[in-house]
Amino acid sequence: MMNILVTGGTGFVGANLCHRLIADGHRVICLDNNYTGSLDNVRDLLDNPRFTFVEHDVIYPYDCPEKLDRIYNLACPASPPAYQGDRSIFTTKTCVFGAINMLELAKKNGARILQTSTSEVYGEPLVHPQVESYRGNVNPIGIRACYDEGKRCAESLFFDYHRHEGVDIRVIRIFNTYGPLMDPNDGRVVSNFICQALRGEDITIYGEGQQTRSFQYVDDLIEGMVRMMENTQGFTGPVNLGNPGEFTIRQLADMVLQKIETTSKLVQRPLPSDDPTQRRPDITLAGKELGWQPTIPLSEGLERTIEYFRKRIGK
Repeated sequence: MMNILVTGGTGFVGANLCHRLIADGHRVICLDNNYTGSLDNVRDLLDNPRFTFVEHDVIYPYDCPEKLDRIYNLACPASPPAYQGDRSIFTTKTCVFGAINMLELAKKNGARILQTSTSEVYGEPLVHPQVESYRGNVNPIGIRACYDEGKRCAESLFFDYHRHEGVDIRVIRIFNTYGPLMDPNDGRVVSNFICQALRGEDITIYGEGQQTRSFQYVDDLIEGMVRMMENTQGFTGPVNLGNPGEFTIRQLADMVLQKIETTSKLVQRPLPSDDPTQRRPDITLAGKELGWQPTIPLSEGLERTIEYFRKRIGK
């Protein structure tokens, strides 16, 4: 049994990770300010003696009273409506100050630490599919830059702490992920389409819907995260974790409409600024170093996610 700290632990991915780590027999400290997360996502764990929730913002240092073995750093709003606008400075602080504070904590504890970076570090990619060696095509002053550049800076900090402070790091780059425990109002395309269809609202497509994404079911991501953290070869990454199946946004909308009986219609809106037109991971490195690949196809994952939202919206 290890003592494991999960920052951003009440969010979509963080809560799924907490459940996995508890199921694996570990002691989990879940740290979150609940800005985009919800205590409801881990409420079933609150009575577990191996689980502790701590309300805290990673912008500020955290002195854990227990000796830590592992730190998963997930703290950061991940949907555009949550990290843009008047929350952009807060987002950058979360990425940068949060990384520094957690790296210092890892150094103090001699703990291994994993950074959840993002496919957004590739920006509007000129290389397709995206490989880890590609340095990206990012607008550093755009409305999404707080997130894109914040995550890029966090990666830089992780590797500097590894080189100069000897911190044991792991860095992953997460591609579009969906599944149970998503917030119905977080603005991500899968949750948007499913919830709009279940409510009989018009399904909103931006532009012509020909921009592509690769959709990864959350259980596949969590498996990849655990494998990356526990790899014994000292493989630091960065490594892409995503599903290489590529779909247009229009195809996704059509799949959702096929699976949900609804009166919803497709409506088009202008394409947001700096929204990437193509996104697909090359996962060769993850297969080689971690023996990992996604196992849940989009059709099956959508059915599981639709069932989750049926129950949640019903409540």
